[in-house]
Amino acid sequence: MAATPSVSEVRRARFARRLPVDLSELGGPAHGHVGLPLHLAWSGLSRFDLDQPRLRMSCYRIVLAEGQHDDLVRYLNRELLVSMWPVLRTLISRDIRDVWESAFDELGSSDRAAA
Repeated sequence: MAATPSVSEVRRARFARRLPVDLSELGGPAHGHVGLPLHLAWSGLSRFDLDQPRLRMSCYRIVLAEGQHDDLVRYLNRELLVSMWPVLRTLISRDIRDVWESAFDELGSSDRAAA
């Protein structure tokens, strides 16, 4: 009989299925206001000013945690994600962080202490 996967393994598989093939697919805006759809606006906040660092970080945390593939490529911007990653990686779950860093050398290649 096959072993039952752990909660972490199930979550990682779910996040991995949503990933873009390459970070260059992330064509979201770098500036201005973003309105997230209802399925992502679970926190009550649905409009984010990307020019405000805290709001930008909140938006990216929500999209990474709750977004489907189409949401990731629509709302995340490659350059912003890479530049924010050193801090953002400490604010998201270990499962999300590990999946993204395993998939994209740009995010996981530098020497970082585990958060």
